[in-house]
Amino acid sequence: MSKHYDYIAIGGGSGGIASSNRAGMYGKKVALVEPVHLGGTCVNVGCVPKKVMWYGADIKEGIEKLGPAYGLTGEVSFDFGTLVSNREKYIDRLHGLYKQGLDSNHVDVLRGYAHFVDAKTIEVNGERYTADHILIATGGKPAIPDVKGAEYGIDSNGFFAMKELPKRVAVVGAGYIAVELAGILNAFGTETHLFVRKHAPLRSFDPMISETLVELMEKNGPKLHTHAVPKEIVKNEDGSLTLELEDGRTQTVDKVIWAIGRKPVTDTLALENTGVKLTESGFIEVDKYQNTNVPGIYAIGDVTGHVELTPVAIAAGRRLSERLFNGKLDEHLDYDLIPTVVFSHPPIGTIGLTEPEAIQKYGEKDIKVYQSSFTSMYTVITEHREPSRMKLICEGKNERIVGLHGIGTGMDELLQGFAVAIKMGATKADFDNTVAIHPTSAEEFVTMR
Repeated sequence: MSKHYDYIAIGGGSGGIASSNRAGMYGKKVALVEPVHLGGTCVNVGCVPKKVMWYGADIKEGIEKLGPAYGLTGEVSFDFGTLVSNREKYIDRLHGLYKQGLDSNHVDVLRGYAHFVDAKTIEVNGERYTADHILIATGGKPAIPDVKGAEYGIDSNGFFAMKELPKRVAVVGAGYIAVELAGILNAFGTETHLFVRKHAPLRSFDPMISETLVELMEKNGPKLHTHAVPKEIVKNEDGSLTLELEDGRTQTVDKVIWAIGRKPVTDTLALENTGVKLTESGFIEVDKYQNTNVPGIYAIGDVTGHVELTPVAIAAGRRLSERLFNGKLDEHLDYDLIPTVVFSHPPIGTIGLTEPEAIQKYGEKDIKVYQSSFTSMYTVITEHREPSRMKLICEGKNERIVGLHGIGTGMDELLQGFAVAIKMGATKADFDNTVAIHPTSAEEFVTMR
């Protein structure tokens, strides 16, 4: 006999946990299914350990490159194993905190893989469970290219499993994951090569961002290889790997990291037993309320292919539970104007339309662009002066801000407040009427002319 719940969430990542907790807060009988670790990609092999590694790389690089100008001299002894150990201890603490939160909301955690028996029934470890509402929040996993020898490479999960730093590494990919991993390794002192298929990384970002990033890579690394299409990885007798490209170029390294994108985790769900529709790319098709085509089955997060960011999954999951269990019948996530940060070196922050997108949407005559370029004060007294560049994109007579973009020290932390203002419909005049905080990078956005 099966056990019945009001709500079952399949996937114990950030989105599934957030939605389950919110439903539990309203007194619903909830189960969360997770086969491995609570927290999903973000906590275990994504944004959380990545940020710890980024901090480590930033501190090391700051001491070595900028320290002498601040009167800090001497050799830096770096133990990668210590960083990894402390990182994993932190993640273990987060596992405990997630479990405490679920327990406090009386959410049952079912350990194992779930597959659908029908649209109202799942099976986990041979036991069947039914629910009025079932959420799919299984996330995504790294994609591996179909090239000869691809198995010799590792993915982003493998990056976080490393116990030692490689001396030479090739990172293949042009998106934010590739940029972040390559930047971290480069700052740690690894000879790092970044291979992108076209002319630059982060091509979907505003041109100012991608162009500045390329400029910084040319100066500081990692070594950028453009128009680089992988053909094969050859494993050599000494254990090293040679990455061969379609145009005949080769690079021999100790590790190859695939960071070419992610794909949805749906293969274990037996969705064919439900009739849930998928997109051509294999993502679960949903409407603005996160409904699938099957009543009572919903999907959020990376498995839907909509803005694959942890806070987006959390926000969508909470709003779904508000709609289902708290009477807010029109509650849904607005996917417009979502702020995004890339933890590159230096970090990137962006919200809204790029300049080309704004011109295409509103016409060039109705767009006005303001820009600022300066040397980061953090680096200004050193030999390693680093540019910061910022841009505001405004639309119409009132100059409503439809895009804000920046690359430079502190951009990761300063974006959130500006995102609130832009979400509220801020204009250039609103920014102008705000007194600047001096000396900061953030003041550039309220002093542009």
